[in-house]
Amino acid sequence: MKIKVYKLRPEAKLPTRAHQTDVGLDIYYCSDGDKKLYNTENFHIPPKTSRLLSTGIKVEIPYGYMLEIKNKSGIASKRQLIVGACVIDPGYNGEIYVNLHNIGAETQVIRAGDKIAQAVMIPIVHCGVEEVETDQFLNFQSRRGAGGFGSTGDK
Repeated sequence: MKIKVYKLRPEAKLPTRAHQTDVGLDIYYCSDGDKKLYNTENFHIPPKTSRLLSTGIKVEIPYGYMLEIKNKSGIASKRQLIVGACVIDPGYNGEIYVNLHNIGAETQVIRAGDKIAQAVMIPIVHCGVEEVETDQFLNFQSRRGAGGFGSTGDK
């Protein structure tokens, strides 16, 4: 499968895959040249704050799929930057923004062209919703029942 990507600004980078077997496509920060958000080459994310970062790209997502924006493991572990608000629907045709949260104790600087996250194309199943009159709708009995957090002996 190939996805269509449109660069909104000449300096925007197309998503890349570092290794042939990588699941995610690396996506990059691109200064928001049209000043919708911050218009800065070096982007500062103070501790315990979140910022939307521009990528400078639009992506055509085929029906039956979603694009999920995920953490880059190195950025999350070394710089304490994690991704939030990560589902992009096939009907969305605007610029891709990445919501980065700095969960660390130091301000992090993102420079234009830096990798900020990865995008994974995921097949989805469209389902409907049917209201039922009883909560006995499972077609099998489970020993777990309604047991939730810690019900399997996790400590």
